[in-house]
Amino acid sequence: SLDKFIYGQGSDNQSRQLEWVTLYDIALGIARGLEYLHQGCNTRILHFDIKPHNILLDENFCPKISDFGLSKLCERKESVVSMTGARGTAGYIAPEVFFRNLGGVSHKSDVYSYGMMVLEMVGGRKNINVEVSQTSETYFPSWIYKHLDQSMNLNINEERTKEEEEITKKLIAVSLWCIQTNPLDRPPMAKVMEMLQGSLQLLELPPRPT
Repeated sequence: SLDKFIYGQGSDNQSRQLEWVTLYDIALGIARGLEYLHQGCNTRILHFDIKPHNILLDENFCPKISDFGLSKLCERKESVVSMTGARGTAGYIAPEVFFRNLGGVSHKSDVYSYGMMVLEMVGGRKNINVEVSQTSETYFPSWIYKHLDQSMNLNINEERTKEEEEITKKLIAVSLWCIQTNPLDRPPMAKVMEMLQGSLQLLELPPRPT
């Protein structure tokens, strides 16, 4: 699964052996899969547990979304589902799942989880660090913004080509749009695919989450 590659849990510490182009293809493939669940099926499927552990990779690193144990079905004409309690994995759960005043729970909750996961793919670290005390370092988006300069470069200690730098910046910008606090500010997965496949010059960083 994807987590073994981005956290270096493989037998030969494979985390950064995945090329940036491969990471981009994986992110795009997951976006395509989520878009199908949200829009391509007769009944909309909301996954509610998108995280690296639930992304299986074949021998060609083609991603497959797995583990639908927490998923909910939703009529396509409906955008919001009712939930009696929170579901998902800490670090990936959209804020509206806990704080209903932020808006209804919908397919945009999967978009949030996707954004957090892509940030992990870029940063190569879990979005919750249990070894760090309760500081801003514990919250991954804060860590990303802290280490992000004006040109959308993360302080990643490795040599990258110009193409790889563009991929990195694109993944960061798209994922930061996906983790906006207000669900209405997050793009649908079709838009995420469009952003990933479009020009970097047309992408802007969203407002910093509060």
